Order: sequence, then C-alpha cells, then structure tokens
Amino acid sequence: MVAAETHLDSLLTIIAEEVRNILGADRCSVFLVDAYKGELWTKIALGMEEKILRIPLGQGIAGFVAKTGSAVNIRDAYKDTRFAQDLDRITGYQTRTVLAVPLRGRDGKALGVFEVLNKSKGSFNEEDEGLLRILATMAATFIENATLYEDLRRSHLETIYRMALVAEYRDQEDTGRHLRRMSRFSGILALGVGLSYAEAEDIRYAAPLHDIGKVAIPDAILRKPAKLTPEEYDEMKKHTVYGAKMLANAESRLLRLASKIAVGHHECWDGTGYPHGLKGEKIPLEARIVTVADVFDALSSKRVYKGEWTVEDALKYIEERSGKLFDPNVVEALRDRFQEILQARDEENRRLVEDEGAMLQQHFPLRPTDADHLPKSA
Repeated sequence: MVAAETHLDSLLTIIAEEVRNILGADRCSVFLVDAYKGELWTKIALGMEEKILRIPLGQGIAGFVAKTGSAVNIRDAYKDTRFAQDLDRITGYQTRTVLAVPLRGRDGKALGVFEVLNKSKGSFNEEDEGLLRILATMAATFIENATLYEDLRRSHLETIYRMALVAEYRDQEDTGRHLRRMSRFSGILALGVGLSYAEAEDIRYAAPLHDIGKVAIPDAILRKPAKLTPEEYDEMKKHTVYGAKMLANAESRLLRLASKIAVGHHECWDGTGYPHGLKGEKIPLEARIVTVADVFDALSSKRVYKGEWTVEDALKYIEERSGKLFDPNVVEALRDRFQEILQARDEENRRLVEDEGAMLQQHFPLRPTDADHLPKSA
C-alpha cells in the first residue's frame, strides 16, 4: 500500500501512523529539511495540535540528528542538554522519552528526521531503534520516489497549461486567470456529479486544453472584428475537431482525456451542438462538465464583447438551459456546490499569476469567436 502511494502528504501520514502504532509512541513527527532556509519543518505531526514546527538545523533533538546523521535515544528528555523545552512550556506537554533517527537519500544527503515521543510503556529500546532505522530507510526511498514523481507531474501539468495558453492568448484577454478558474470549476463539478477525486483531478488538469484547436484557425477568422459569415463560422467550429486530432492517441492519459473534452465541449444536451450533434449521454461526461464550467466563467467575467454578469445571473442562465444546452446533472452540481465554486473563483482572482509574466499584462481587443453557448448581451 505504501509503495503505491504517490502523494507525498498521504505517503508520510501512512508511514508515520505505522511507526507510532508499532512503537507504541504518543507522538510521531516527520521533519523534512529545507536547505534553502537552513531548517527542519514538520511535514507530518501526529498527535500534535501545532502541525507545522520549524527548527534551525543543529538545534534541538531533531536538528542535532539531521546535522550529525546520528540516531538519538533519550530516556529522560529534561536531563539532556540537546532537548529544547520551549515548546513543552508553551503547550503544556511533557516530553519524557525521545527516539529520533535520520532520513537520508541514496546519496547520503539529509532528507529529514523521524522522531517519536513518549513510549506508552517504559523507554524506547535498541529493538525499537533498529526497527525505526529500517522504517526510516524505507521511508527515505519512498520520499525520494514520491518527490521525483511530483516533480515530473508538476512539469507535465505546467506543459499542458502552457499549451493551453497558446490558443487562448489569440482569442481573449485575462487568459491565464480564465484557464485557472474554469479548471478549478471543472474539478469541483466533477466531484459534484459523483466522480472520484482522482477522476476529478484528471478533468481539472485536462480542461484548459479544451480550445487548443484554435491554433489551427486562421487569424482572419479568429480575430475578425465583425460578424462571421456562415462559411467562416463553419471553419471556426472545426477547432473542436482540430483540437481532438492534435491530442488523440497520445501516450499521456491526460492528453487523451483532453482530446475527448476538446471535441465534445460544444455539443449540447439536446443534440443541437457541434461538431457531431451528439445528444445526452452520448456526449462524454468530461466534456459536459467542462462546458458548464467554461460557460459559467465566461458569463461571470468581463470580456471585450460583453460586460461582467453577476454570478447569480450566470447561474440562472445555465439553470434555465438545463436539459437543453447543458447536462441537468452537471447543472445540479453547479447549484449544489455554488458556494465552493465562488470560493475557488475568489481565490483565483486574488492570485498573482507570476509564471505568466509580463504577457498577461497585455490586452488583446479580440472579438468573440467561440461563444456559441453565450448570449451576446447581459
């Protein structure tokens, strides 16, 4: 079970709980090294009200263990000069016994410290120390693997997000925040219709690529300031097919999912959408979710071609078209999780999107080119 865990917080919690149970300890903390700040901090702190503690490297028991690489087994903490009593004074907790061993990577570099406090019966013995050393060695390997996985995952997700920006920059302003908002909304709605957390996360991270096919649409059409001709509109609608083809048959699970979303996010529940006129549940669920998320954000945001609607009016518009343009189950999820959606919206609006740099400060006065679900005025 532990080896299969890839999210570092969950991984460390599982390990810490096992350590505490096996050794009969009252508290168990997993300290990780922050080399930049020169300190240890508690990634996991079981049995403690204060979940994040920071200790300078070299100070306290954990700091000593991290700096020296030596295990420490203390039978009476208050008689050991290395023990810092300040936290006990503040919290009223009384530390008696301490067992701490280092977490080291394959290269010998300090990753952190495992520390357990107050064995339920007696003091920690040599057998306890040996067992904790074994578990610490296993944990260090898992931590390194999980960290590598998370680094690769972040890199993958960043690449996907920046791919999405390529298309969106050509078609509207405030691009980065729009993608972040509709991405968050998509994940919340996915949970609202009963999908698992993992499935919701996949939809959240694939959603920003829904309009990637716009890169294949000529600027003369995409950026035309006037109404499109029927022929131009037909070409515009092909961005769904172009996007699906760009992403189809990818090795990445997220890109394959993004392909389904790209081709289906302009299909309508009643079959009046495009490109294939799919109806009801024949439209991929992922696309139905993203459609509602995207339209809600578009309505409740200021665009060149429309003013900003109130979130209540945006919700009302979508509710009135439930069973016509939108999947009723997804609309119900929007209604049920409306406050959560608004909270996510506020959070994203407050964020400083540093990774988008100066480009997000530019404004492109472009006409609406892909707002088929949207009314033209509030």
